[in-house]
Amino acid sequence: MTKNKNYTVLIIDDHPIISEAYKSAFKHISEHDNTISFIIDVADNCDIAYEKIKYFANNNKILDIVFLDMRLPPSKDGKILSGDDLGLKINKLLPDTKIIVSTTFNDNYRIHSIFKSINPDGFLVKNDITPSELITTIKTIIRDPPYYSKTIIKLLRKEVSNDFLLDEIDRKILYELSIGTKMKDLPTIVPLSIAGIEKRKRHLKDIFNIDGIGDKELIQNAKDRGFI
Repeated sequence: MTKNKNYTVLIIDDHPIISEAYKSAFKHISEHDNTISFIIDVADNCDIAYEKIKYFANNNKILDIVFLDMRLPPSKDGKILSGDDLGLKINKLLPDTKIIVSTTFNDNYRIHSIFKSINPDGFLVKNDITPSELITTIKTIIRDPPYYSKTIIKLLRKEVSNDFLLDEIDRKILYELSIGTKMKDLPTIVPLSIAGIEKRKRHLKDIFNIDGIGDKELIQNAKDRGFI
């Protein structure tokens, strides 16, 4: 990215206060540097966000920066489960767009999963965010990415005990179980047999270090870690 231009920005977050904080940071930067301006749009759910992403892609328009919240409600059709899926679609449809992930998740397991799946240009934990932090983040993303907040940097320095990334099928199984889909119906939704699904569940329980025989603890653990 170079200076002397209008930057197009999409803020994807379902909390208006957070979105306004991002807008204020962009406004501050443009007010203190008259060579930079921002055209900002906001989406507060997966469906609206995906429509806006497709608009930029289908019309060959440039989307410079996306602020992407990870914890978003699934799309109405259940095909976009969270900010993770939106990030993957942005990378595919708009590969030059700079993604700034902003999340409340702060465990090493979840952070590494996001890095491996999305590889964002900026990565913020919301508890770290201050007005000055946001301004620094945006300036860095424009001039010389990446930018990571202090919690992210600390987590990156730690060793990961189990470097396992949930794939799309794992996450789909967890999501369907969380909304009450019965095991007997899962083979019509994911390309696995009942035996294959049970094997996946056992593996997930091993990863999450769960001993219980039911699904309740597995689902809760996956929710706590932000996978569903």
